[in-house]
Amino acid sequence: MPDKALSLPEIAALLVLMIEAREISNPELKERHGLTITGKERLNLNDLKLVKSRKEGRSFTHVLTDAGWAALATELRAGVVLPERSGSAGVALRAVLFGLQSFMERSDRSLADIFGGNTAPVSESSSGDSAMAPAASSDDPALTTSAALLAEAPMTPASADTPAAPPVSAAPDVEQRIRAAYRELAAKPDAWVSLTKLRPLLGEVPRATVDETLIEMNRMNDVNIVPDDDQKMLSKEDRDAAVTIGEQEKHLLWIEA
Repeated sequence: MPDKALSLPEIAALLVLMIEAREISNPELKERHGLTITGKERLNLNDLKLVKSRKEGRSFTHVLTDAGWAALATELRAGVVLPERSGSAGVALRAVLFGLQSFMERSDRSLADIFGGNTAPVSESSSGDSAMAPAASSDDPALTTSAALLAEAPMTPASADTPAAPPVSAAPDVEQRIRAAYRELAAKPDAWVSLTKLRPLLGEVPRATVDETLIEMNRMNDVNIVPDDDQKMLSKEDRDAAVTIGEQEKHLLWIEA
């Protein structure tokens, strides 16, 4: 870890990126874990080359670098030292991390073995950081991270006799039209596309059918629909085009290339 102790939000950011083990955007971080990586925390983690961030659309995406993975492994082995006055959230987080390190020692497994299944770590020599942009931030990221670690801690794999969950399906014709519209609008692979621009390309398909299909698609591994993290910039058209998923208005569509 760096000579100067990281702040609690910075530690929380590293741990959430470790859990995700992939490039992830601020809107998705907000939805999945209740925090975003912004401001001085992002700049410090980028300067230390523990996290690589880049601007995509209106928000940032982040990924843990090789140096970030190594720093977390070193910190766990040494015993995580949290900042003073970290409160009950810090106590819970320390307990979870102690349990994680104990599990790694008993099973002779590394952090990458446990959390690195989604993608390979990114080298700190990759292209530089992007400029800072504002985004919403969690009031207590450490508490959120503690809950996330408890919820996503490694579990014993299911037996081979356990039946696999049935695949998620959506209305095939409408789904293909949504995918085609996304490809037409996406400026580059894996870009975020506004539902405001996507809906007009679906022609006569009823709004309810489109919404039902988007909700089903959001459960698929290659699709994600999230709120725009800059709510103040949303127009009336943006709000009208949103789809409601889990009692939350969502505005941006991502489909894996």
